[in-house]
Amino acid sequence: MNSGNQYNATIKNLDLLAKLMDSQFRIPGTNIKFGLDALIGIIPGAGDFAGFLVSGYMIIVLAQNGASGFVLARICLNVVIDAMVGSVPILGDVFDIAFKANQRNMKLIHEHYVDGRHRGGAWKVILPVLILVLSILGVITWAGYKLFVWVLDSIS
Repeated sequence: MNSGNQYNATIKNLDLLAKLMDSQFRIPGTNIKFGLDALIGIIPGAGDFAGFLVSGYMIIVLAQNGASGFVLARICLNVVIDAMVGSVPILGDVFDIAFKANQRNMKLIHEHYVDGRHRGGAWKVILPVLILVLSILGVITWAGYKLFVWVLDSIS
């Protein structure tokens, strides 16, 4: 980031936003905290999209302030996991309460800027994820082919 004051203000604002989204409120009588992400996630589609937009805003701010490709890739991975699982009705809301993607991302940011960790390119994150996704697509394609052949054999 450009200057110490700008760094402190930006990080403070993002910390407040992450807390609001992930752990601003507490279920009475428990230690379970949740935020607006879980609350707005109750609204099918629109709620999860709104949470995704907030996370996207955080990514843009961090990219503009010099976060490394590696830390941005890890943050994006957390956001994608949160968006995918969070979009499942009911289970996604419980997942949002437990996973707290924005606070995970802020932990990565603090480690990046304060401790000097998570430097380098994004390929260390992107390549394994890409291999995993391609493997899953391959298995789905193979299973679809086997199902198609089985259905054709059954009809004949």
